[in-house]
Amino acid sequence: MIVVMKEGAREEEVQAVVSLLQGKGLETHLSQGAEKTIIGIIGPKERVLGMPIESMAGVEKVVRVSNPFKLASRAFHPQDTLVQVGPHVVGGANPVIIAGPCSVESREQILEIAHAVKRSGAHMLRGGAFKPRSSPYSFQGLGEEGLKLLAEAREVTGLPVVSEVMDIEALPMMLEYVDVLQIGARNMQNFPLLRAVGKTDKPVLLKRGLSATIEEWLMSAEYILSEGNRNVILCERGIRTFEKYTRNTLDLNAVPVVQYYSHLPVIVDPSHGVGHSRYVLAMARAGIAAGAHGLIVEVHPRPQEALSDGEQSLTLEDFDQMMREVTRVAEAVHGVEAPVYVPGR
Repeated sequence: MIVVMKEGAREEEVQAVVSLLQGKGLETHLSQGAEKTIIGIIGPKERVLGMPIESMAGVEKVVRVSNPFKLASRAFHPQDTLVQVGPHVVGGANPVIIAGPCSVESREQILEIAHAVKRSGAHMLRGGAFKPRSSPYSFQGLGEEGLKLLAEAREVTGLPVVSEVMDIEALPMMLEYVDVLQIGARNMQNFPLLRAVGKTDKPVLLKRGLSATIEEWLMSAEYILSEGNRNVILCERGIRTFEKYTRNTLDLNAVPVVQYYSHLPVIVDPSHGVGHSRYVLAMARAGIAAGAHGLIVEVHPRPQEALSDGEQSLTLEDFDQMMREVTRVAEAVHGVEAPVYVPGR
């Protein structure tokens, strides 16, 4: 349930409602907009029944929220959430582009990619140090050495770093090196890990699970939000269907659906969504046209030599072309004033 306060309700009236609810053992979440304040009620609805909330000074109405996700719900938080990562804002008018290799392979490789994507206009650098692979015999990442190389790349380019955290044990190490903690598709419902990152103040990039519904995805975000971390970015990365011509099926329906039901920013991963570099550019354009707040894309200077996901990685030249094209789409569809692509940056 939510309590909608009247326009111009005084602070003491808001606090009176909050005190009443908390006195009954309920948690509250305040969302203060330019005109109205909304108080989210978290806890058993039975405790709310019979309470004289609607008769209290400053209260406009009490509304039942049918969605099981509360803190992630737009009903609780009508304004779009903006997540600050270094100098960049995820969730605003300008799409934020995250680019880099599937795996950090060497110092030379990550520095070459970091400089190249920065020149093409990328805002953040992605790279895996710990890789969850389907086969135990595949390359598993460089571990802490990979994180150190990502931190070095950030130092020389200024690009904030996004990397996947695999388990709770690795979390303290990740916090030392990265700017955004990625929760991969396989860990979307690793609830202890979600709670652990929720106790940090680092932005979290939460990828949709391979077979997860949108509601299940938002419920996973709820775990993070419920622990106090409000800096959650959702990532649509394709779901598993019967289709065999692509690695996954990129569900671009999810972008407007999530934006209707939730205030959290949502970005698109066309690399994992299709699994073949020849289709990535088209789906990157489509993601921005659908209203995504950004993209996360895999890039490698020599995809045929990549130790993981080479087939879906763009070359440096292809990434540069992608930046040109998604900028034109953003300008045409959304009227973005500040360009995404700045040649020669």
